[in-house]
Amino acid sequence: MPDVNPAGTPDTTAIRTALWRALHVQVDAAPHVLEDELGMQLAAPDAHWRKRPDMDPEGTRGYRASIVGRARLIEDLVAARLANGVAQYVLLGAGLDTFAQRRPEIASRMDVYEVDHPDTQPWKRQRLADLGFREQEWLHFVAVDFEAGDSWRAQLVKAGFDAARPTVVASTG
Repeated sequence: MPDVNPAGTPDTTAIRTALWRALHVQVDAAPHVLEDELGMQLAAPDAHWRKRPDMDPEGTRGYRASIVGRARLIEDLVAARLANGVAQYVLLGAGLDTFAQRRPEIASRMDVYEVDHPDTQPWKRQRLADLGFREQEWLHFVAVDFEAGDSWRAQLVKAGFDAARPTVVASTG
């Protein structure tokens, strides 16, 4: 499947990652490394999404493990750093990440900046609203086209990011 997206939607990599995170919950044995089916709800795949070749439970086991393992590692790091004074969390290439919605007890105690493509940001905000999530003052959607050479740091500052405050920056894509 090519990583091309129609205008105004997340790219296929973001969708695939969200679906693999959900597939982990649905087909892998408990206890789960990460419990995230919300990204799948954002993506709203058709009823046959699990029959796609890139969703084969056996063929994608290693990819799923990598995806959920790195997400859990970062979320645990953010939680630990929050206890040590970190005040900001920046997700570069956030895609359909759902940390802010799944872990509000942590996210609401810091400023969370989700940096992603200008087409993806309004789409994701609308999908979150459709699912009943209210916008939060601590959650900032920062539109950046990395491939066009946009300065993500400049866009972060425009969104309220304070470089003097302790921050965790994650780029897993």
